[in-house]
Amino acid sequence: MRVATLNLESLDLPPRAEVPIETRAAVLRPVLERLAADVLCLQEVNAQRVPGEKARRLVALERLLEGTRYSSYHRAFTGSGEGRSAADVHNLVTLSRFPITEQREIRHHAVVPEMHAMLSGEPGRVHPVVFERPLLLVRVAMPGGESLCVVNLHLRAPLASSIPGEKIGPFSWRSMRGWAEGFYLSALKRTGQALELRLLVDELLQEMPGALVVVAGDFNAEDHETPLRLAVGSIEDTGSSALADASLVVLDRALPADRRWSVLHAGRPQMLDHILVSRALYGRFRSIEVHNEAIGDEVMAYGKSIDAVGSYHAGLVAELAF
Repeated sequence: MRVATLNLESLDLPPRAEVPIETRAAVLRPVLERLAADVLCLQEVNAQRVPGEKARRLVALERLLEGTRYSSYHRAFTGSGEGRSAADVHNLVTLSRFPITEQREIRHHAVVPEMHAMLSGEPGRVHPVVFERPLLLVRVAMPGGESLCVVNLHLRAPLASSIPGEKIGPFSWRSMRGWAEGFYLSALKRTGQALELRLLVDELLQEMPGALVVVAGDFNAEDHETPLRLAVGSIEDTGSSALADASLVVLDRALPADRRWSVLHAGRPQMLDHILVSRALYGRFRSIEVHNEAIGDEVMAYGKSIDAVGSYHAGLVAELAF
C-alpha cells in the first residue's frame, strides 16, 4: 500500500491562475501517475466559485484528476466535513482508494491563539495569532478491518507574515522592524501548528494504543528544525524511554543523503516535505521514494516571473505492508 504527499503549488483556474489548467495537467498528471498512490495527501488546492452554487468547489482539482486513477477515489478536503465551503486558496485534500470512514479538521482545538501586541505598523494593537490552515485527519478503512489514521498538513511557510502598513511589495518591507516582527509571527504559527499536531497524535495513541498513524505533507521545515522535533518527540528530546511508543518515525531518513530533498531554493536542496509514522506502523514500512528529478529552482522561477506549471515540490511516496 502506497501513501504519498504532494504540494500542487496553488492549483487554480483562470483568471486567478496565469497558466491554463490544461497546461498544468499535462505536467502534473504524469507526476500523479508515477506516485501510484493508494492514499494521496495534496496541499495548495484552490477552490472556485460555480454559478448557481453557494459553496466553492474544487473544480481545478476535478479537471486535473480526469482520466487518472484518482478520479474515482474517496475524497476529503478542508471545509467539506463541517458544512462549510472549501477555502478559496490552499485547501488540503486527501484522496483514498479505500473508504474514508471519518474526517476531522483540527485548528486551535487544543492550542489557543496567542494574543500579540503589535510592535510595528499599528503599535500596541492586540490581535490573536491565528493559524491560516487546519490539520486534516481522516480514518481509512483498510482491507481486513484495520483502520489507518492519516493526517494531511501544510505548516506556515518561513516567510514573514503581513504587518499593516509595513509592506511595499509581496516580498519587500518598509522597515527592518516590520519584517522581523512578521518573521517572528510566522515562526510562531508554524511552531503552534506543529504543537497541535503533536497533541493530536497523542490523542490518537491514547484513544487506541498501537494505532496506525501516518502524517504526510509540507512541513516547511527540515529534519533538524523545531516543527519536526515537536512532531517526532524523540527520546533524546523527551529524555524518557517511557514515552518512546508515542514518538513518530521520519521515513524520509531512509533516503540516500544526495537524494533527500524535495525543494530547490536558490540552488540549495531542502527536504521540506515529510512522511512520519507511528511506531506500530513503522513495522510495516518497506520503502520510500522522492521524485525530484524534474524539480526546478523556485527562486530562479520567481526571479524570472515564471508561473508554476508543475510544482516546485517533489512528490514523496512510502510503501507500507497491508
